[in-house]
Amino acid sequence: MIRERRFSIFDEVMLRNELDAIHVNPCHIDSTWRFVLDHKDAEAYEVPNLPLKAQALFRAKFKPTTSHVHIQYDSSDGRTTKLLVMFESGLSAEAVIMRHDSSAGKYAGGPRTGAARATLCVSSQVGCKMGCTFCATGTMGFKGNLSAAEILEQLVHASRITPIRNVVFMGMGEPMNNYSAVVRAAKSMTGRCFHLSPKHITISTVGIIPRIISLKADFPEVSLAISLHAPTQELRSEIVPAARAFPLSKLIAAVDDYLTESKSKVFIEYVMLAMVNDTEVHAHQLGQLLRGKRVVINLIPYNPTSVVQQFKASGSIELFRFQKILKEVYNLRTTVRQEMGQDIEGACGQLHVSHRRSNGSAELDSLLQDIEELGIHR
Repeated sequence: MIRERRFSIFDEVMLRNELDAIHVNPCHIDSTWRFVLDHKDAEAYEVPNLPLKAQALFRAKFKPTTSHVHIQYDSSDGRTTKLLVMFESGLSAEAVIMRHDSSAGKYAGGPRTGAARATLCVSSQVGCKMGCTFCATGTMGFKGNLSAAEILEQLVHASRITPIRNVVFMGMGEPMNNYSAVVRAAKSMTGRCFHLSPKHITISTVGIIPRIISLKADFPEVSLAISLHAPTQELRSEIVPAARAFPLSKLIAAVDDYLTESKSKVFIEYVMLAMVNDTEVHAHQLGQLLRGKRVVINLIPYNPTSVVQQFKASGSIELFRFQKILKEVYNLRTTVRQEMGQDIEGACGQLHVSHRRSNGSAELDSLLQDIEELGIHR
């Protein structure tokens, strides 16, 4: 006898439809999610005070999660945790938790205020079609989209380790190429279970202009991040091949339009590649491109990997000179991304997981590379 497939209890669309079909109030979704989140080994039908019809439904059609943490790595300083999450398909992706101390350092000449906070970087796809030349993920090719539930379950697994304040869609994949699932997952994150503020959710893209336009209408409260990485169309097309389909002039126009109607900032991601995009000329070109816009530029130190070897990281002198030009000449808020988790291969933008087939079943290769380190400054 073939058993009917059981879905993730965190598949909100499926769950709402099934509850509606049996005339059960969807208010039970939040209490069910919270129970499952707090009781790792419990079944969804064990939720206290659940209507009998819902109990039967959950027993027959839903399971607590459809993924599990296959491997967990913790950095030596305790600030970074990398999760290798395995899905029912046999494919896997990584999620990374970054812990930040908001009270560290100084602000306006005095001590900063604020408590510790954690940012979770989630993957939206397994592999990626964009083929960015400096990113290890692009060497994998595209394996598949993650469902909204599979994206949301990365937050479930992470929340069982530490409270999560920020979520950034900057792990494996191009979020805008899995748009519907990404938006559904992001909206679920803002519900009563996870209590994330939309302004603490950032969705990244290399510049899929139609989806930037859609996001402005569908979820304008979230933050948008543009993986720019070059100040001119010619250079950007060389290192970000997808840029050939979305000219820089049109991308910047879409950003302007987004900023006009959205309440959020736009983050500009810029990986610093020695002798490629890190000169003073490039800094001035970038400054002129973004002058006067409500953006935050994140300069990202490049981290070489075994699968991408043609690039080198910019030196600290070049990096901070680049930052100084953007800040002092063009009055653009510019940060240098804090590097975290290098000892567990958890640094910026180098996620790569190999999958092999053995005896007809999916098997995870032990090769684990870096993932985006996100500490986006709030």
